[in-house]
Amino acid sequence: MIPSNMVGIDLTGRNVLITGGASGIGKASAKSFAASGARVAVTDIDRDGIQETVRGLGNEHFAIDGDISNKNDVDKIIKAAGEALGNIDILINSAGVSDVIMSTIDQEVETWQRIIDINLTGTFLASQAVAPDMLKRGNGCIVNVSSIAGLVGLPRRNAYTASKHGVAGITKTLAAEWGISGVRVNAVAPGYVLTPMVADLISSGKLDEKNLMRRTPLGRLASPNEIAEVILFLTSKLASYINGAIIPVDGGYTAYGAAGPAIEIE
Repeated sequence: MIPSNMVGIDLTGRNVLITGGASGIGKASAKSFAASGARVAVTDIDRDGIQETVRGLGNEHFAIDGDISNKNDVDKIIKAAGEALGNIDILINSAGVSDVIMSTIDQEVETWQRIIDINLTGTFLASQAVAPDMLKRGNGCIVNVSSIAGLVGLPRRNAYTASKHGVAGITKTLAAEWGISGVRVNAVAPGYVLTPMVADLISSGKLDEKNLMRRTPLGRLASPNEIAEVILFLTSKLASYINGAIIPVDGGYTAYGAAGPAIEIE
């Protein structure tokens, strides 16, 4: 059963494509949009994952597998989503991967390129592919998933930080280019969210959950649903004059500038 969206937004009649819909923020967004009345197509390289996502949404929603970093796959995904939905009104670029966390001098260019290809090039390719129809109709909305790593520097995470800064940058350029034609482009910049990707980094010892909580003024990590609800808001009429914004959804992480922890945790 699909939970009701928490902000009471009605997107009945709107069609949404969500990349990275197999887990994490993408999966949570699929649930929020479906609960808002929108029809949803989710795509991911993880075929089983998107099938599971769609089973939880209902028969009027669709799963389309493919590699968002590959232009031929992206073209096929956009074509299939258009055929399934009729048209794409909203694109959520949520597909992304984390990186190895290690000293810069030990990082491999192959790892760098893979992260850039998925996080940044995938966002570019999907946005470019949906734009002609949106621009022709004079209506559309794109929300990209950047990160606090798109606002600050995260040591030993060069590829991820560069890719998310790039997502923030392309958000601004597309908003400036397409806004006059009725297509709004914005981004969310999540802090640390308890997605499977972050959970893996915590369990492997690459991230210290308590240290992250101490550094965050709200004293906790976010849930994927909390990010999904902000994404949903940005696609609604409530956000009709928001264009080119990078909105931190980080519990105050990037606002905090003092030395030492923001809060004390035992």
